[in-house]
Amino acid sequence: MLIGEFHHNLDSKNRLMMPSKILDQLGEEIIVTRGFEKCLLVYPVEKWDSIIAKFSELTITKSDTRKFMRILLSGATSCKFDSQKRICISGVLKNYASIEKEVVILGIDDHLEIWSEEAYEEFLEENLESFAEIAEKIYE
Repeated sequence: MLIGEFHHNLDSKNRLMMPSKILDQLGEEIIVTRGFEKCLLVYPVEKWDSIIAKFSELTITKSDTRKFMRILLSGATSCKFDSQKRICISGVLKNYASIEKEVVILGIDDHLEIWSEEAYEEFLEENLESFAEIAEKIYE
C-alpha cells in the first residue's frame, strides 16, 4: 500500500526524486499520466496494465469513454528510474499540473498523485473543513 505525503522539488531538467520509503513498491518502471483535479497519477506498470485491461470492457461508441481515454492515455508516459532514483516529468504533464518546482507526492493506496505544492494547498483549504461530511457520504 502506498501511503504518505512527501515534499520534493523538480530540478532544472524536470527530474523528480521519488521518496525512498515507497521506491520498493513501485518497481523499476512506472506510468505517469494526467489525473483529476489537475494532479498527475503514477502507477506501477503492473497496476497500469490491469487498468488498461478494463478499457477493453468500455464501449468506444460512447462519447464520454472516448474523451476519458484520450485525456488519460494521450499524456501517459512510461518512466524508468535513473541511477539516482529520479524520473523525468514531461513538459506536457508539468504544464497540465501547473508544476514549477515544488511538488507534493501523495501515496493513495495503489498509486501516487503528484501535485504542485500550490495546488495541493488550495485543495486542502477547500476540502479540510468538509472532511467529516465527505467521510459520512462515502461510508453510508
